[in-house]
Amino acid sequence: MPVTTARQKVLAYLKKNRLASAHEIARALQVTSANIRHHLGILAADGRVAVVSQRREGRGRPVKLYGLSGALAGDNLSSLLDAALAEWLGGLSPSKREQAMRSVAKRVGENLTGEAVPLMKRLAFSIEKLNELHYQARWEAGAEGPRVILGQCPYAAVIARHPELCQMDAAILESALGTRVEQRTKLRPACMFRVG
Repeated sequence: MPVTTARQKVLAYLKKNRLASAHEIARALQVTSANIRHHLGILAADGRVAVVSQRREGRGRPVKLYGLSGALAGDNLSSLLDAALAEWLGGLSPSKREQAMRSVAKRVGENLTGEAVPLMKRLAFSIEKLNELHYQARWEAGAEGPRVILGQCPYAAVIARHPELCQMDAAILESALGTRVEQRTKLRPACMFRVG
């Protein structure tokens, strides 16, 4: 099967089914999973598909679930978000902007918080919930304490005009984890935060 045809078939499958793993696509198209992962990697690099979420299957690694990117699916969310943020934050002073972002972060972070459990369990729970919000998040141990890596910025299309959203990410993590969080790197699409 020619390369462009294979990718077109992957896109058509995702358009019809909205969400699928590489294995599910491979089975439907009767090709190998490795072949589909190769095409998904190229389509993701082109911005046509994205890892939308993950699911656990047994004891192994979580399975990535792919879907059409927002741009390819035809949503207008980035334009709407940009206009809403400009309207909402436009006339506020920097301190009021920060206060507004913290308020939003607290609301989002409350939904990420587990019960009063040890930090490592809060980290695992929060990472799972962040991934449901399309952050492609993970955490890892570090010499200075745990680090949270956000592999995908859900609002990458508007972050250049609204950098306060980075402060909101830190505030979301602080609210969810119940401890101080400091942004260490800001590399779009990934960011890294030190916890504690």
